[in-house]
Amino acid sequence: MVQDSIRTLQAQGHKATKPRKLVLEVLEEIEKPLSPYDIQGVLHARGKYLNHVTIYRILDLLCSLNLAHKVLSSGGFVKCSLDAVEGCHRFMVCQHCGAIREFADKELCQEENNLALNFGFHSEHHLSEFSGLCSRCYKK
Repeated sequence: MVQDSIRTLQAQGHKATKPRKLVLEVLEEIEKPLSPYDIQGVLHARGKYLNHVTIYRILDLLCSLNLAHKVLSSGGFVKCSLDAVEGCHRFMVCQHCGAIREFADKELCQEENNLALNFGFHSEHHLSEFSGLCSRCYKK
């Protein structure tokens, strides 16, 4: 819900500006990955205008607060569906219908950190996603 995201923004010391609210509303309503230009187009169709650079900056902030995530395979952004669930957030993306399922696994995150440390690497962020068929498309 947009109000929950706004509370998180404010709790982290950020203002709930009108542009941030607009981007959050679009991500909440459109449940597929959207590029900044897609978001700009949705807003334009509603009679509102935000510069795409502003949208990029807002998305960077939302991602840094785990309120949104970038989907690697599409390059688009989605609203985080897990709120404060611990662990690295990941996606499973259906290649047929485009369905996206977000999940988090704290143990997987720790295993990846340990793997990196074994190579002398100190990771700050993990990115990965699964690509394949959702259960609905697999049955067809």
